[in-house]
Amino acid sequence: MTTPSLDTARAVLAALVAAGTRHLVVAPGSRSAPLAYAAAAAHAAGTLQVHVRVDERSAAFTALGIARATGLPAGVVTTSGTAVGNLLPAVMEADHAEAPLVVVSADRPPELRGTGANQTTRQPGIFGDHVRAAVDLVPGDDDGPARLAAAVAALTGSGGTVPAGPVHLNVALREPLHPGPEDGPVLAAWARELQTSPSRLPAGGPGPRRVAAGGVPEPAPGAEEARAVVVAGDAAGPDAARFAEAFGLPLLAEPSSNARSGPNAPAAYRLLLGTALGREVERVLLVGRPTLSRPVAALLARPDVATAAVRPGPVAWYEPGRRRERVLADWAAAAAFTGRGAPGWLAAWQEAGAAADAAVARALATAPLTGPAVAAQVWEACRRDGAVLVAGSSNPVRDLDLAARPAAGSPLVLANRGLAGIDGTVATAAGAALGAGRPVRAFLGDLTFLHDASSLLLGTGEQEPDLQVVVLNDGGGGIFATLEHGALGEQDAYRQTVERFFGTPHTARLAELCAGYGVPHRRAGTAAELAAALAGPVRGRSVVEVPVDRAALRPLHARLRALVAGAVAEAVPGAEA
Repeated sequence: MTTPSLDTARAVLAALVAAGTRHLVVAPGSRSAPLAYAAAAAHAAGTLQVHVRVDERSAAFTALGIARATGLPAGVVTTSGTAVGNLLPAVMEADHAEAPLVVVSADRPPELRGTGANQTTRQPGIFGDHVRAAVDLVPGDDDGPARLAAAVAALTGSGGTVPAGPVHLNVALREPLHPGPEDGPVLAAWARELQTSPSRLPAGGPGPRRVAAGGVPEPAPGAEEARAVVVAGDAAGPDAARFAEAFGLPLLAEPSSNARSGPNAPAAYRLLLGTALGREVERVLLVGRPTLSRPVAALLARPDVATAAVRPGPVAWYEPGRRRERVLADWAAAAAFTGRGAPGWLAAWQEAGAAADAAVARALATAPLTGPAVAAQVWEACRRDGAVLVAGSSNPVRDLDLAARPAAGSPLVLANRGLAGIDGTVATAAGAALGAGRPVRAFLGDLTFLHDASSLLLGTGEQEPDLQVVVLNDGGGGIFATLEHGALGEQDAYRQTVERFFGTPHTARLAELCAGYGVPHRRAGTAAELAAALAGPVRGRSVVEVPVDRAALRPLHARLRALVAGAVAEAVPGAEA
């Protein structure tokens, strides 16, 4: 027999392994020590891959990245107190992204709560409705095993009513919190036995979350013809592309839809929506969650356009009655809604898309390095060598949306689009590399990088992910220059206010920052230098810094809009803006 606290820790980890957990990220602490000792034994036996991080926020996002890349539950273990509060951003993202993140927080036993005991707060329920289940496991609770099993089962959702998502296991542990001399062999034997125990993998098995709505049907003879488009938002999956191709429809696919492939998917689709082709759209089929484009949002809101969404089960970000799209349960219903593409409809979009994409590519090739130009190179590098692409929020993911041209072998793209925050992006990318066992390139902005630079810290002996971080450094917050704030910033009355509060300029030296963490840094100031930096295989961690001009953002996008409008008008008569 081991101590009661070690027994509890073993029971918790056994439940996670049975649910399919293969990775556990542990932040150090005293109250969580029993969980750490049990995790160490499971790691030694090869049952769990355990990663140690000193920053709980970083630990949580690392586990989130693992869960996003694999589709399997990934756990994060913390001690009590503020350590638990640091997990909230990752839990919120996991909630909206439906990622199976398991939070295991150590806590004081009930007799110490509310007494002023050191490092004690109200941990049960701390994550509110951002978790699918929360259980407070206290010593001596006969119902504890059943409640633990029910909470872990909630990772995969509940039938047709609750989507998959994170759970919180709050584990009260009494002293002693360390194993005795006789406990080592018991832990080792338990870990070996755990390695051979049957595993209950989540429904669907490993892989990133995507919309699943049955098989894509073939068009029925005599099907109705319409000027419809398919909008593939985040996590739409490849079936959205297959459906668009089968029914002859244009595909407007965000990068993290992982549907951005085939001849039906123009890269510059959001600029095409401002032309006559966009105004001719009659029906929109939505797959996944659209998060990037104001033109797409405007299209979905048009009263003259019929809209429907393929949504075979509940999703975390949607409440019934809050959107106007008619909800469809499967692809067969989608086929009845869209019908085939009208004669010449797809061909017009393909011709316009080819002209638009070529115009964008020419403009980016002749200008100094810009966000879209860097995005195009990063996309092609990942397509070429098979690296996973983790896209940062704000401008980088939108740059990809504009410039990443669909082609065979388009890379797997992951992005924290649940809440579209910049927090934890470096850690998420590192977790994706550890979980997938594949190289990862992260493409993100300088503020996103600085926000999570502490996630570059890696303890001696910890497994190093194969991760190349490409930082688009424009010395501040470039996304606001493309919004209404950018226009105000051109006026003398608002110039200083917009720059200070939205541009948030800085002079941080990324090379020195990386050197402090022992991570190789490389500066790429030209397209040729960037190509050279992206040419080699991704081995270990490195940072490529690409300086760009934030002041040129508004003129760049205005120029691209004008070039695309002209190219489309020339390629497709009558399709001018």
